[in-house]
Amino acid sequence: MRSHPAEYEFVSPGSLAGVLALLQSEPGEWLPVAGGTEIMVQFSAGRLAAHRLVNIWNVDELRQITETETSLIIGGGCTFTQLRECAAVPMHFPLLAQAASWTGSIANQNRATIAGNIVNASPAADSPPALLAYDAELELISSNRTRRIPYINFHLGYKKTALLPGELLLAIHLQKRFKGWFTYAQKTGARNAQAISKICIAGVGRLREGRVEALQIGIGAVAPTPLRLQKIENALMGTSLTENSIAGARSLLAEEIAPINDIRSSSDYRRSVAANLLEDLLRNLAAWKGVA
Repeated sequence: MRSHPAEYEFVSPGSLAGVLALLQSEPGEWLPVAGGTEIMVQFSAGRLAAHRLVNIWNVDELRQITETETSLIIGGGCTFTQLRECAAVPMHFPLLAQAASWTGSIANQNRATIAGNIVNASPAADSPPALLAYDAELELISSNRTRRIPYINFHLGYKKTALLPGELLLAIHLQKRFKGWFTYAQKTGARNAQAISKICIAGVGRLREGRVEALQIGIGAVAPTPLRLQKIENALMGTSLTENSIAGARSLLAEEIAPINDIRSSSDYRRSVAANLLEDLLRNLAAWKGVA
């Protein structure tokens, strides 16, 4: 049954200070809303549990992309269209640009924000694998303080995050240190576009003298949260990517992931495809001719 608008309260303070003051005054009572792409789906289905909503779409501090000599700082309210159109994103972080192009339709990309994609905490979201591969940091803000945490520590469980009552995701910080690295991204879904991921994977790496010098892999839709494949990364560090080492990585993957059966796919399918995509990533890295 569709939700009734009269049952909901929607306010728009119009400033970051106003939003934070409201969140602080009644912790846990107000749900921040920017693009609303996920919330409107829940509303239309009669499943939107939060009944007090605060608009953050018009908060300018959340809508900026700032480039420094060493980093890119993406405001949490930036849309995926902004990411696609910002020249610095594909130049320094091509996996994130690719993820932005995968996210829903053009209409969705015009509204959906990167903070929403992160905080909604879907394990099948498109941007988290790229952000994990790039060692992103999240800047969280409340009326009392600002803090930064590695993105890898943000997801605590299915739909559970490190965001505290009264906090907003202010910005995503990315260090511009991946120039010249190998990059890889793949997504499988029911269609070529406008499809929720069955599997999504993103990785960056570097070889030196034929051995793995650096490797960072993010993967989604195979566990309760997006994952960094740290066991595999650690096992391959300093090794040559041979048939044996790649087979060993496939075996380790079975220990790192915990896919489920749902309406989009089966656990067996996800295990098989995840292993195939991991192998494809590693074989492409082995054949990479870049110079570290």
